[in-house]
Amino acid sequence: MTLKNVFQKILIATDGSKYSQNAVLHGMELAKLMGAKVYALYVFNKDEYAPPVLETPVPLGSDWNITEATLRQEGNDAIQYAKKVAEDKQVDYEGAVVEGDPANEILEFAEQNKVDIIVMGTLGKGGLERFLLGSVTDKVVRHSKVSVLVVKQEK
Repeated sequence: MTLKNVFQKILIATDGSKYSQNAVLHGMELAKLMGAKVYALYVFNKDEYAPPVLETPVPLGSDWNITEATLRQEGNDAIQYAKKVAEDKQVDYEGAVVEGDPANEILEFAEQNKVDIIVMGTLGKGGLERFLLGSVTDKVVRHSKVSVLVVKQEK
């Protein structure tokens, strides 16, 4: 086995936050070095929607269709950011926005696409730290069948 063959498929979980943007940068650099394909995945969970998690403010009492559209748009923005980084680094790329429980969807996507490693940030938009890792990252690290690279935010 050569170093080039270690990681051929990399999943980058992103939520558009500064933490996940840093993970996108690191994951794309790893992909470039390995000659790997990157999957960028954004997961939104409308069942656990709370207005503070959005980068784009949504007025209280908003119609859910508007809120869901806002979440999807944030997902598309996060995926487009990853796409731009992939293009800049000339990395094979595929992006997806899905609905569901973020940790479960990340783990399922990784298994279905037979990825070799998952790259994600320490914290997401939830804003509250759960000890040292965000709760989604913590769950993915504990339950993943493949290695997980957790990228800390640069200070």
